[in-house]
Amino acid sequence: MTLFHPVREGEVAKAIVSSFSRQFEDYTESEVIIVGAGPSGLVAGRELGKAGVKVLIIERNNYLGGGFWIGGYFMNKLTLRAPAQQILDELNVPYSVVSEGLYVADAPYACSKLIGAACDAGVKFLQLTLMEDLVVRENNRVAGVVVNWSPIAHLPREVSALDPVPLESKMVIDATGHDACVARKLEQRGMLKLTGEGALWIDKSEDAVVEHTGEVYPGLIVAGMAVATVYGLPRMGPTFGGMLISGKRAAEVAIEILQQLAIP
Repeated sequence: MTLFHPVREGEVAKAIVSSFSRQFEDYTESEVIIVGAGPSGLVAGRELGKAGVKVLIIERNNYLGGGFWIGGYFMNKLTLRAPAQQILDELNVPYSVVSEGLYVADAPYACSKLIGAACDAGVKFLQLTLMEDLVVRENNRVAGVVVNWSPIAHLPREVSALDPVPLESKMVIDATGHDACVARKLEQRGMLKLTGEGALWIDKSEDAVVEHTGEVYPGLIVAGMAVATVYGLPRMGPTFGGMLISGKRAAEVAIEILQQLAIP
């Protein structure tokens, strides 16, 4: 019979509150903030964390992984095309060969392994957190995000007058998927023009998304399907290789820019 160590309820609450508060205070300033914890955001976070970069990922939902964990049409299998299976190899996720260059894997397993890999790399998360706005400095460079508790978006205006808080960073990565929420904030101010994503075309979309992944405005990198929305590229549908490799590319670009910023 298991006998757990005795503890008071207040101790449990105190442990949660104090631990979260310390982390939140520490991450009011980060090197990179990633908005969106889908596949591209998680891969970007993992790669940056492995490189020793201080990374915070904010996610508006209470869960991580975006559509990566459920696959397509609520069938929890994911497909990807070569060479993206190499990322599953890195994560030790098994997969099957469907045909030459096309692979299928269990989505929940792949998603949980990717989340775990990001955590192992030192990435921290804020869930149920809504990006309301951007911090933009006098040099017209994105320098952080303004966040709030995401459920307030569903509350009546008269009871949701809750001021957001700013979080500073040297770089921001928009990994919010089709909505391109971060880039949209710049468009609303006339600082950036989004084309809107095109119709589904898997074969063209994945290469195009990876090719266009990069800094779209000083301090802002777009990754994953946000790239398609910004540049008017086709959407890629229920295959995830382009999103994973786009996340890797976003991390590479961020590291290059951080190195440039560090040069006196």
